[in-house]
Amino acid sequence: MNCRHCQNKLEHVFLDLGFAPPSNAYLEEADLNRPEIYFPLKLCVCSTCWLVQTADYASSEELFKDDYSYFSSISKSWLNHAFQYCGKITNSLALNGSSQVIEIGSNDGYLLKNFIKKGIPSLGIEPTSGTADKAISLGIPVIKQFFSLKLAKKLVKKGQKADLIIGNNVYAHVPDINDFTAGIKILLKAKGTVTLEFPHLLNLLKFNQFDTIYHEHYSYLSVFTTSKIFEENGLRIFKVEKLPTHGGSVRVYGCNIEDTRVTEPSVKEMMDQEKNAGMQDLKIYDAFQEKANTLKNDLISFLIEKKNKNEVVAAYGAAAKGNTLLNYAGIKPDLLPFVCDAAPSKQNKFMPGSHIPILHPDELKNKKPKWILILPWNISKEIIEQQEALQRDGAQFVVAVPQLETIA
Repeated sequence: MNCRHCQNKLEHVFLDLGFAPPSNAYLEEADLNRPEIYFPLKLCVCSTCWLVQTADYASSEELFKDDYSYFSSISKSWLNHAFQYCGKITNSLALNGSSQVIEIGSNDGYLLKNFIKKGIPSLGIEPTSGTADKAISLGIPVIKQFFSLKLAKKLVKKGQKADLIIGNNVYAHVPDINDFTAGIKILLKAKGTVTLEFPHLLNLLKFNQFDTIYHEHYSYLSVFTTSKIFEENGLRIFKVEKLPTHGGSVRVYGCNIEDTRVTEPSVKEMMDQEKNAGMQDLKIYDAFQEKANTLKNDLISFLIEKKNKNEVVAAYGAAAKGNTLLNYAGIKPDLLPFVCDAAPSKQNKFMPGSHIPILHPDELKNKKPKWILILPWNISKEIIEQQEALQRDGAQFVVAVPQLETIA
């Protein structure tokens, strides 16, 4: 396998999570008696450009299907994040009714609906029909395709270019990152801005966030590597912001390389932080497998201990990261009998691989588990606030990442 960016041969596999089904391939009851597709789940690092990437096995068409179950609007904190961003970027770029906003990976309209309310022309690009149809029902124009250089050229030919291109948690989902970036370049107006948000590779390594690794994430990004990819495709990062979302993300602001905007100190500061953390040295990657193994073993020991005490442990949040964790640990319904989730698209289905049933959150009140394992640990505060009554009744909340601990 070669690096998806610089094409150099990949020689460093630093994390092997065995075999797993796609993390968002939730099962119907009828599927439980059918064979499940599993792919190897391994991470490699390129020692030339330092792009971290999954080994090539699954195509995007196999992963992002029409019944894709992730709807961004389920999380209230994420909706608030989108609302705040819209207000901030509208003011800073002076967007108005003559502007054009394009979001790549627009999901269910969680973000673009805010621009539409402000009267700013907006277009979503979203390949999964279920989420795209939801956005269309909100009055948001959506192109139901994967974004690519080819699609960007078609839009430009029709006279459509963007003042603002947005990609929230989509850059990591791209199999051909050079083609994707070249598409952004051609679609961006001369003075246009692109903002991309993605979980920061630094935090993945620092806080043992191996459960954020799944087949849908082709790349795991640093500002250093993103800057290289941008520059080779005619773009430049001029600003970087740290974000608390998804366990620690960054938002990079990009423009055409010819743009006269000054590159802000935040870019160098973030790159220096990455270098000082050892992200351009193989040592930090070589140590990661053992950290993942320790976390996995701690969770297994916890679940066995509670089962031996006849204390029921349930899970909350049928998140993709939860599927990575449960499948690597080999957890089945005997140790974790059910998981609850607020998304109707997941309820009454089963977790891929583990076959743990997904129930409505009301079942927590009925079944009264002693322990609740929060799988989407990045929104644990939001979940605990929603389920405050359970805590008053004596339930205890637990997270497994970055380490196994009970949280108040």
